[in-house]
Amino acid sequence: MTLRGTTPETVRRALETGEPLPGTAGFAGEVDGTLVRDVLGRQPLFYDTETDAWSFERTALERPVSFPAGSALDEGQPSPIQTWTLPSIDPETDHETAIEAVRTAIETAVGAVDTDGLALAFSGGIDSALLAALLDVPLYTVGFPDSHDLTAARTAAALLDAELREVILTHEDIERALTPVVEAVGRTNAMDIQIALGLYFAGEQIAADGFETVALGQGADELFGGYAKVEKAPDDHRVEADTVRGARREVMKTLPDQLERDVLTLRAAGVEPVTPLLHDAVVHAALALPDELLVSEKHRKVALRRAVYDWLPKELACRPKKAMQYGTLVSRELDRLARQAGYKRRMDNHIQQFIESRRPASD
Repeated sequence: MTLRGTTPETVRRALETGEPLPGTAGFAGEVDGTLVRDVLGRQPLFYDTETDAWSFERTALERPVSFPAGSALDEGQPSPIQTWTLPSIDPETDHETAIEAVRTAIETAVGAVDTDGLALAFSGGIDSALLAALLDVPLYTVGFPDSHDLTAARTAAALLDAELREVILTHEDIERALTPVVEAVGRTNAMDIQIALGLYFAGEQIAADGFETVALGQGADELFGGYAKVEKAPDDHRVEADTVRGARREVMKTLPDQLERDVLTLRAAGVEPVTPLLHDAVVHAALALPDELLVSEKHRKVALRRAVYDWLPKELACRPKKAMQYGTLVSRELDRLARQAGYKRRMDNHIQQFIESRRPASD
């Protein structure tokens, strides 16, 4: 396979027109001798700067470099050229029109999902609950005993009258998974590995149960204003933008790096991820939202919450966000393992040092 995510014809049109959102859920690969990766990097792609080699898998190359999202590389060119950028869309002034556009886009995106052999990674938050309400597939939740995500998933599944399968984690799980996760993603920093571990455990069980693909709610926070640093713009030092929309756009630019990690992790676990909320239709609708439909005095992701009222109980539509690494307690327990192994918090990057200590000597 030389192209993933769409047809060669769609990529050719996108190259000819410069259209960054040509109606796909992401793509990467080679078309007519040109390497391409979509504007949000929803499909990972790697190349070797010293040879003509490229691959969808980082581990297949001796010197893998991430192919830049939104870029193309023709034969004979020295380096990739930025070909697509996120469009600048004026905010929709009519709130009901904007919310209806989000609702329609979600229906389009979810309607394009093949549910054969599909399961859903489920935390009980609004993003995965929305997909659970629209996709009739088994739900999988992951966490240490008494973790937030286990409790939230149980209550949400009950409200949705949905089947829930639980993956209860132990320290032994973390110990055995560190090597394959690090090898897959090529990273050892604590945050990336904490997030990747939770995904790996979900994907591993989903694959063991015979499913081939897993739906994720990834992207909703980036598109719809789910982060505190977006809500607090321009007063939050973590963003440079002076508006909420500008801060949201900054956050969206982190998606290629995040998605590379997530996709590689899940493939290493044996399943292929599907991210309906990152479909081009949803991205386009989200980019048209004004500041007040991203964050308000009471909520983040305002437009998304209002758009899903027809599908979700209000209790689920209004649930606050809790990051996976904290909701599953993977972050806490990885820290605990590091300290038990002698890597104390007073040490710089003590969790990363612990992770690197577990890598095979040949690495």
